[in-house]
Amino acid sequence: MQNIMVTGGCGFIGANFIRFLFEETDFSGRIVNVDALTYAGNRDSLSDIEKQYTDRYVFHKVDICDAPALEELFTSYSIDTICHFAAESHVDRSIVRPDAFVQTNVIGTFNLLEIARKHGDKLKLLHHVSTDEVFGSLGKEGFFTETTRYQPNSPYSASKAASDHLVRAYHETYGLPITMSNCSNNYGPYQFPEKLIPLMILNARDRKPLPVYGDGSNVRDWLYVSDHCDAIWTIMTEGKRGETYNVGGDNEMANLEVVNTICRLIDEILPDKNQDPRSELITFVKDRPGHDWRYAIDFSKIRTELGWQPKESFSSGIEKTIRWYFEHSEWVDRVLSGEYQDWIEEHYG
Repeated sequence: MQNIMVTGGCGFIGANFIRFLFEETDFSGRIVNVDALTYAGNRDSLSDIEKQYTDRYVFHKVDICDAPALEELFTSYSIDTICHFAAESHVDRSIVRPDAFVQTNVIGTFNLLEIARKHGDKLKLLHHVSTDEVFGSLGKEGFFTETTRYQPNSPYSASKAASDHLVRAYHETYGLPITMSNCSNNYGPYQFPEKLIPLMILNARDRKPLPVYGDGSNVRDWLYVSDHCDAIWTIMTEGKRGETYNVGGDNEMANLEVVNTICRLIDEILPDKNQDPRSELITFVKDRPGHDWRYAIDFSKIRTELGWQPKESFSSGIEKTIRWYFEHSEWVDRVLSGEYQDWIEEHYG
């Protein structure tokens, strides 16, 4: 793997993955970062990488729905590997604008697969990054495995399920060399502030209301983003072609517990004896439609077959995350600038 196309490389996980390859592995090839730079894509997240690795890192503002532009890049850079992150990923937005999710997550993935098929003699691997949300919702017990029946409950998860099926079908029908991963909820540096954890961190810091859906009992498994990047690279370099691997953090927590933990840590980092504990800022709001109650990942396959397991506990990971957001206020201010607000207004009203 010498010429890797990373789609969505300016997004949260994609940017962390590119950093991981340059800073934590012995990868010596070139990365071609393809990103449409919609509201959650931020080129600033890799500005230092762009300066440091001028001969091995290339960025192109391209939408994966633009098949001719993708084809040109694939040929120009002799792409031999694709790591596919690019996706609309926010459940709430999928409820408002499901069409955008079908376009990017389904049609965009189809475009990549078609181009990969045309260049099948050169392609070593297409790795498709997906989510545990395709499996639907769990009760109090049990875990998602690689053989769990798909049962998506939101337009977002349905669009990701469709893309998963396309990737698997292209392997079975055309022999395309693929691997897939379905991960639990990620958190860590460079995550867009609309997501639960960064939103709670920034609102708690500024003593703004902390909105929690329903009664806060919905349960998620939390995976620190660098652990996820390590898992993806492990799958790409050691995983069996055609296989799917679940990736979890072994940190199952109710949303309310997550928010209370964030409040407690920020109270310790920014103590103020004249103010109430930040947990008093928690406000319960109307639950969103189709809100899955519990996700939990069984990642024994990747642990047993490939020797991967997460390094960060939720306790260590969330403290690192809080401190990162506090130390990178300029990054936060830029992604929450007027340009972002204009994009949201134009696309979602």
